[in-house]
Amino acid sequence: MNIPGNILLKKGREQSVLRKHPWVFSGALQQLNGHAQDGNWVKVCDSKGVTLGFGHYQNGSISVRMLSFGEEQPTDTFWKDKINRALTLRHAVGLPSEKTNAFRLIHGEGDGLPGLIIDFYSGVAVIQAHSAGMHNDREQIAQALKVVMGEQLSAIYYKSRATLPGKIKDDQPDGYLLGMGVVPHVIHEHGNKFLVDWESGQKTGFFLDQRENRKLLGDFSKGKNVLNTFCYTGGFSVYALKADASLVHSVDASEKAIDITRKNIKLNGYDPQQHECTAIDTFEFLKNKQDVYDLIVLDPPAFAKHRDARHQAVKGYQRLNAEAMKVIRPGGIIFTFSCSQVVDKQLFYDTVTSAAIQAEREVKVLHLLSQPSDHPVSMNHPEGEYLKGLVLYVV
Repeated sequence: MNIPGNILLKKGREQSVLRKHPWVFSGALQQLNGHAQDGNWVKVCDSKGVTLGFGHYQNGSISVRMLSFGEEQPTDTFWKDKINRALTLRHAVGLPSEKTNAFRLIHGEGDGLPGLIIDFYSGVAVIQAHSAGMHNDREQIAQALKVVMGEQLSAIYYKSRATLPGKIKDDQPDGYLLGMGVVPHVIHEHGNKFLVDWESGQKTGFFLDQRENRKLLGDFSKGKNVLNTFCYTGGFSVYALKADASLVHSVDASEKAIDITRKNIKLNGYDPQQHECTAIDTFEFLKNKQDVYDLIVLDPPAFAKHRDARHQAVKGYQRLNAEAMKVIRPGGIIFTFSCSQVVDKQLFYDTVTSAAIQAEREVKVLHLLSQPSDHPVSMNHPEGEYLKGLVLYVV
């Protein structure tokens, strides 16, 4: 493997790398030797020149995303070995199985591959690069996927235009690296069917990280009036209908999302009289909805993608949760989530607590929720636990 650059760290700044944290920040760099460009592999050394590991270089706040630790240089089997290890973890937690034929195969830092996401949808792998390095290595990653997945793999779609940094995205169209997939594509999850459109849908096409939380929602839905806000493709709505909810209303600002939700309701054979879709802003929809709903889902997109936006995000989460608490029926249940990585578990909990005070409702916590096992969190990178959720009982 060609590694053109060599980075020396400032004295004392090697500790995080020794603890195997995968990010090296720009402030830790003392010197860049060689001809490394954005996306190139580099060797990372301490101030004395001792090799600490290897990773992708990028000119930015995070200068190196570490891909291996120690003095041994990665070999040509690096990608195959990493993907094999990730697949072994999924097999260990029972994926794929009769529960679902869709799962996350690579979860960035959680699988030792910062900057890379790969979701697997019943034969189709969707690759999403979040760094220049993963973009540069996309062909090697695709080749390794073909070797590891074998006959299970029919197509590979590269979808990174929306996630790549800087000007790279301007010249990079999304497209197939292997075969062709038919979209929308049907997957199954806990006995439900869902349409996935990786070509034009959000993220990689479906929110796999809510799989187990959707299932839990079913336990609370029987006989209830359910409101699913920020519904996207209607995942929570389908589970509520399967659990014999009295009625389900799905709300999303996107007409396209609402259209897919309707198709998913029809795909699963549910009575349209039980379900109503509305393309409208959630805050606007919640006005004058006092005592209509027994169960409300609040699953908004990330309100903050960087620390500078965290304060405004907290205000947004507080307002959203307070409005839902004000209108829900006494004895109602709220499933509330944050997928903003910069809003940690405690801050989210405190924000929802503040919302309860503002709404003047007594609220009890029934469940603390997170992401499923195919979205693993490395203990060396606790920031990887991005999905936080609470199940609340509102008196």
